[in-house]
Amino acid sequence: MDIPAVRAYLVDLQTQIVSALETVDGQPFRRDEWQRPEGGGGISRLIEEGNFFERGGVNFSHVKGEVMPASATVHRPELAGRRWQAMGVSLVLHPRNPYCPTVHMNVRFFVAEKDECEPVWWFGGGMDLTPYYGFAEDATAFHQACHDALTPFGNDIYPQYKAWCDRYFFLKHRNEARGIGGIFFDDLNEGSFAHCFSLTQSVGNQFTAAYLPIIERRRALPYGERERDFQAYRRGRYVEFNLVWDRGTLFGLQSGGRTESILMSLPPRVTWRYDWRPEAGSAEEKLYTDFLPARDWI
Repeated sequence: MDIPAVRAYLVDLQTQIVSALETVDGQPFRRDEWQRPEGGGGISRLIEEGNFFERGGVNFSHVKGEVMPASATVHRPELAGRRWQAMGVSLVLHPRNPYCPTVHMNVRFFVAEKDECEPVWWFGGGMDLTPYYGFAEDATAFHQACHDALTPFGNDIYPQYKAWCDRYFFLKHRNEARGIGGIFFDDLNEGSFAHCFSLTQSVGNQFTAAYLPIIERRRALPYGERERDFQAYRRGRYVEFNLVWDRGTLFGLQSGGRTESILMSLPPRVTWRYDWRPEAGSAEEKLYTDFLPARDWI
């Protein structure tokens, strides 16, 4: 188990992704380095009111603790009484243009240790796409990129992680998917450490190839207040998922994480309406009928 190698990879991944996104937007990302009183710290890279991104963040964190948060020990009682480390890169990007989808990507590593005991470790991560106006070409391309990241590790991995993503990014209280999915995995420790680390790296390295071509195809499409209003309404679903269901948000808040960095995923402009329904036959309705239901895009 090579913890320094994982940290070095994650710091470099953040740098590479931010550099690519700054080229897309034309404005620099703010850099905010922070320390956590309980142990560890991180680097937050954020853009607000950019030329292209209305808000976006690419965060690296490496936090440590002596006592596991309650949200972790509920599912993994064997972690109780162990000191722990968690590190990862997590990003959420909210373009201003409603025809450009929001995207989320995360790769992470966790280890819990106790004297004279074998360490408990695993990797996790994935990426998922949340369009406001659906394009089949974009959905297929995104899922193909996810597929390509996992193919070297077995032909059965993508279908498993795709189905896991469909289950995870689902708003149970709405009976509705957050977006068109992608891939999601957690508790990855099967086989060697090197194998699991390599798979996680492949996912992280594939992000720019999965997302940047989509926004380049859509960024010049004209839009008006109708599209912006629908975007703000659908962003409300994003907020609901992150605050009600997302395990990473809960772990971060319960472990005394940095709130500004944890909640950087929330969009800057959001609306809720009472019992709203899209107009029949509209592009907004098509998102619900043709894109949000889980399907095999490739």
